[in-house]
Amino acid sequence: MRKYLVLLLILSLILAATITTAAATQLTFATGGTSGTYYPLGEAMAQVWSKHIPGINVTVQATGASAENIRLINDKKVDLAFVQNDVNHYAYKGIEIFKNERRADFKVIAALYPETVQIVVRAESNIKTVVDLKGKRVSVGAVGSGVEANARQILGNVKLSYRDLTAVFLSFAESADALKNGNIDAFFIVAGHPTTAIMDIATQHKIRILDFSDKEISNLRSDYEFYTKVFIPADTYSGLVPPATTVAVKAALVCNSDLDEALVYNLTKTLFEHLRELNHAKAKEFSLLHAKIGISTPFHTGALRFFAERNIK
Repeated sequence: MRKYLVLLLILSLILAATITTAAATQLTFATGGTSGTYYPLGEAMAQVWSKHIPGINVTVQATGASAENIRLINDKKVDLAFVQNDVNHYAYKGIEIFKNERRADFKVIAALYPETVQIVVRAESNIKTVVDLKGKRVSVGAVGSGVEANARQILGNVKLSYRDLTAVFLSFAESADALKNGNIDAFFIVAGHPTTAIMDIATQHKIRILDFSDKEISNLRSDYEFYTKVFIPADTYSGLVPPATTVAVKAALVCNSDLDEALVYNLTKTLFEHLRELNHAKAKEFSLLHAKIGISTPFHTGALRFFAERNIK
C-alpha cells in the first residue's frame, strides 16, 4: 500500500510539473545583432521578466534590429521588440522605408534611452565632418534598416546622397571588421553608446566619431523632429579621440497589439520596478519619467494603466 502511495505521489508531482510547464506563457523578444546594444540588453530584460513574473518565459531572438523587428511584430512572429522611435513613426505612417508598406499593427510599451548616431572613422582619416564623406567608401547600415534611413537623412542634410559616395550595406559587426581591414573609410551606427562593435575596433585602432555642428543639428531637427542633440565623452571608447557632439533617436519597447492588457501591465511594472537588476549599462539611462517622451504612435493600454498609476503624463 505504501508503495502505491509513493508512486501516486510521484505521478502527481510529475503531472503538476507538466501542467505548470504547459501553462507558462512563452514570449519571444526581437532584439538586434549580437554585436550591438539590443541583444545583450534584451537578454538582461528577459531575465528580469522571467524571474519576477510567474508563468512567464521570455526568450531573446537576434535580428536585423528596428525595421525587421517592426515587420516581425506586425506579422505576429514575435511578441516584443526593440524599435527606434523614428522607425515606429515611419511604419505607422507608411512613409520612408515603409512607403507603400504601412505596418501599424503594434503598440508601444515605453521609450527607453537615446540611440546615438555614431559615424566612425579611423583617427588618422582625413574625414572630419559629414561633408567629408563625399567620394568615400561608407557603410550606411543594412539595406532598408533604420540605420540606413538615418544615414540618408543625415547625408541629405548636408546636400549629399548615395550618388556622391560609395555606399556599402553592412551590419554593425561587418562594418567594424571592414573599417579595421581598410575596406571602408567610415560607417554609420545608430545604437546606445558605448556599443560592442565600436568597442571592438577601438581596442585595436584609435578612432574618431564625426562631430555635428549646431547648425547641422538645427537643420536636421527642423526636418526630423525625432532627433535630439547628444554628447559622447572621450572616455566612452578606449581609442576615442576627441569627444563628439552628435544626434540621437529613442529606443522604444514595442509589443503585439493583441497582447493581454494584464500581461503588458506586468511587463511594464516589472521592468521599471527592477531596473537595478538589469545587468547592462544602458539600463542606467531608463527613466520612468521619460517613458512616454518622443513617441508619436499609440501605447498599449496595459502600459498606460501602469503610467497612470505612477502619474506619468
